[in-house]
Amino acid sequence: MPQTIITLQTRGAGLYEFTGEAQAFVRSAGLEEGLLTVFVRHTSCSLLIQENADPDVQRDLDAFFKRLVPPSDDPSMGWIIHTAEGPDDMPAHIKAALTQVSIGIPVGARGLMLGTWQGLYLFEHRDRPHRREVVLHLGG
Repeated sequence: MPQTIITLQTRGAGLYEFTGEAQAFVRSAGLEEGLLTVFVRHTSCSLLIQENADPDVQRDLDAFFKRLVPPSDDPSMGWIIHTAEGPDDMPAHIKAALTQVSIGIPVGARGLMLGTWQGLYLFEHRDRPHRREVVLHLGG
């Protein structure tokens, strides 16, 4: 079965769309239908399928998760023990646990069967830039 790893360079916290890269992989594989499994190989970022028409959606999602799980130096987060890698690290792990690190997307007519406004995103939860690896695996 076809498989590849794509690398996404983030600039800090936020959503990074990679629908085009996933779609290109599926088309190049030549499989009429199947299932694309997308898996991120990290514990402080996650994956989302989300609206890709209005960038305010991504900004609002990012703002929501920052309010839901603030940095560990916020007074409300005084219970956090894991702080060795900075105040954004443990909150990033929590955000990743609340979302998903693997997504299955049906493939039909040699393309992703996403809805009209759906895009595939890496959700970076760390403040600093990171190099993230995403595995794309196409099963028939």
